[in-house]
Amino acid sequence: MSVVREFMTTDCRCIAEDQTLEEAARMMKDMDCGSLPICGDDGRLKGFITDRDIVVKCLAEGRDARAVKAIDLAQGKPHWIDADASIDAAIEMMEKYQIRRLPVIADHKLVGIISQGDIARNYTEQKVGEMVEHISAKKPMQMM
Repeated sequence: MSVVREFMTTDCRCIAEDQTLEEAARMMKDMDCGSLPICGDDGRLKGFITDRDIVVKCLAEGRDARAVKAIDLAQGKPHWIDADASIDAAIEMMEKYQIRRLPVIADHKLVGIISQGDIARNYTEQKVGEMVEHISAKKPMQMM
């Protein structure tokens, strides 16, 4: 059985919780990505921020991206998966919470990110189609 560690992207960086959204946007531009995990001083995951979060929850509300901190947009408990979890467990979690990217944790530290795209490049076409359909559904799926 395949595990998350085999498919994940390992060249990820965190935005520190006290860095601004402007800094987050620059990091995303430099790294050519649309999201970043938010990490605390202890290196532990505090949340996840996307380029859409910056636009919708900051700029569209007239807030200053140079003043708003990354942690200000971290809401609720972040979803993550263990590096040694199965790919099926990652897919199930992505479908349940309708998320396209999951931070990957090992020994309480961020070691990578697994995305819908990482799975699509390495999994069956049928399973990927189902995953995309469930993640993009209008209402979160109820897992039994």
